Amino acid sequence: MSAVSTITPAAADRDAGIPFGRLVRTELRKLYDTRASRWLLIAIAAITPIVIVVLVFALSPKDLTFNKLVDFSSTPEKMLLPALGILAMTSEWSQRTGLVTFTLVPHRRRVLVAKFVATLCLGIAATAIMFAACAVGNVLGATIRGGDGSWSFGVSGFGGITLVMLIGLVEGMAFGMALLVTPAAIVVYYVLPNVWSAVFATVSGLKSAEAWVDLSEATGNFYNDKMTGTGWLQLLVALSIWVLVPLLIGVWRVGRTEVKTT
Repeated sequence: MSAVSTITPAAADRDAGIPFGRLVRTELRKLYDTRASRWLLIAIAAITPIVIVVLVFALSPKDLTFNKLVDFSSTPEKMLLPALGILAMTSEWSQRTGLVTFTLVPHRRRVLVAKFVATLCLGIAATAIMFAACAVGNVLGATIRGGDGSWSFGVSGFGGITLVMLIGLVEGMAFGMALLVTPAAIVVYYVLPNVWSAVFATVSGLKSAEAWVDLSEATGNFYNDKMTGTGWLQLLVALSIWVLVPLLIGVWRVGRTEVKTT
């Protein structure tokens, strides 16, 4: 049964009367009121300070710079944030809350937009915590170990790394929408791009196209602040493959998939 055909005029009027801000607050609450999402948020918030402490004592003093700390600490963040995006999109089906959600808000795209806004807000907050932890680590490294303490990062550096984090988060949301099953979305998200990257990196005839079809490779220039015009084109192509395609599939699936109680 099509989800669109079940929207009655009364339901549509009730949906229109719900402020969008309330939907966003509801989706934010959903992101921390289940055990899995709560522990994931704790891990995201805690992982960067732990990594920073290790780096302050493990790196050589000349490598203790803000740039290096961000480079190293952004890796676990980049791995964990997409899982948050997946859980945000699959929760209606895995937690069986979809029947309530889509009865109260029949226009499912409003729910999707609210989920995107709520999840991106958490992603931005997590990235800000990462930058703050790196700043503290840079000061501690210079004080405790006589580290370099360089702050040469630049506004473009903050923007580029934040964009990388949010791209991964949106990619996770897209995969979650496309598959609607948490385990399947997590497996496909973490396995398929790595297999894809390995194929294009090892096959000599395909290596020249790697930066155009591998999202990790396309976003790599943000870390060395060397994004060129060609780099932006490569990023757009890679985004189309890994974000836009699953996102379109996901919007279609969420709009058409029947919500069941069992």
